[in-house]
Amino acid sequence: MFLSVFDMFKIGIGPSSSHTMGPMVAAARFLDLLRGLPFKAHGLRASLHGSLAFTGVGHATDRAVILGLAGFVPESYDAARAETVLAAIHATGTVTPPDLPTLHFAPAKDLIFDYGPALPGHANGMILMATDAQGDIIAQETYYSIGGGFVVTDAEHKAGEAGVNAPKIPYPFQSAAQMLAMARDSGLSIAAMKRANELVVRDGVALKSGTQRIWSVMNACIERGLTTDGTLPGGLKVKRRAKAIHEALLAERGLNLTAPHVINDWMITYAMAANEENAAGGQVVTAPTNGAAGVIPAVIRYYLDHVPGSSIDKVEDFLLTAAAIGGLIKHNASISGAESGCQAEVGSAAAMAAAGLCAVLGGSPEHIENAAEIALEHHLGMTCDPVKGLVQVPCIERNGLGAIKAVSAASLALRGDGEHFMPLDNCIEAMRQTGMDMSEKYKETALGGLAVNIPNC
Repeated sequence: MFLSVFDMFKIGIGPSSSHTMGPMVAAARFLDLLRGLPFKAHGLRASLHGSLAFTGVGHATDRAVILGLAGFVPESYDAARAETVLAAIHATGTVTPPDLPTLHFAPAKDLIFDYGPALPGHANGMILMATDAQGDIIAQETYYSIGGGFVVTDAEHKAGEAGVNAPKIPYPFQSAAQMLAMARDSGLSIAAMKRANELVVRDGVALKSGTQRIWSVMNACIERGLTTDGTLPGGLKVKRRAKAIHEALLAERGLNLTAPHVINDWMITYAMAANEENAAGGQVVTAPTNGAAGVIPAVIRYYLDHVPGSSIDKVEDFLLTAAAIGGLIKHNASISGAESGCQAEVGSAAAMAAAGLCAVLGGSPEHIENAAEIALEHHLGMTCDPVKGLVQVPCIERNGLGAIKAVSAASLALRGDGEHFMPLDNCIEAMRQTGMDMSEKYKETALGGLAVNIPNC
């Protein structure tokens, strides 16, 4: 198994990695398929299924598909240009992707929200079709957006993750137990093993510059959130709060008004700032998803700004360690809210953040595994119940509490010797089983939980 740090941390757009970024990536893949065909298509159609249908509008899935079929991709998304192109598509009923002819695509009739049963492969399914001049389908592909911006075709899903082109890496751990055994045998840290794996597919300069860019985009996202106020889009009229809280925290410094727990307020504010930006459709980093994009940046900011002796040079170790844990969770369970609830999103992010923080604070591989387990264990059973299908309530605050749990988990683990009762592998398996047993109402469909228990005023 090899999941790169750049697979776990993708630069993209809000509000959702699985519902916005994934469908846009799927559309780009379908355009590539069309470019390779010996015949020309005349028009396009798309149908959304499962969670992509139920919460698609709130998660901007419709916009993502439309813009994706016009040639937009998450990593180079231009918001101003997107609005112009979107208006033109609705006005003309056509899209003009790069290196393809103008294709008929009228969103009102060619983009279908199918509220029937989900497709068999995953809760986030979509079918993209190309048609000839008579409207007959001449090419079709089914895609699943499986969380964190990862997209697979139906054939890839059936074949599983292990591809024939997977690189041969020196430390191919597929479980936490294997990871700890390899660390003991090699004498290396988890970050060092992960770095060695990464250097198989890229050089050290590319790795360093790439991880620096990841943190730069994360931190810029926090900063935008800390300096922007107003109301978030979508109709719930949720007010941005991070800016006002941050200003109050700054004003309290030096006034002897600081309560012992105020550090929690700082962490929550950092996380809320990032997730308010995500909810507004801004540039974020999936960590490991957009819905959980505030946890890891908030914990890194906590480390850099509030921990004596912190060093920016250790952020790469933080990210590599976090990616190692995230890879284990994705490989053995899920990071998709539509598949396993919010335990798979914020829970996974908290486990990754706890591991990363524990690593840069000097924890051993055993401490790190313990920290990740504590953080994940205390998110088990958490539902994904977004009000109106928007990544706002309860998602924004939930990231702040996830950051607090992550720091507490790292601290608790460091107080011990690394030995503990529940192995991380068992906790990941418990999360997988819990997700399988969870009612579909509580898995990003906005049909249960907080989503249906909101004030009438």
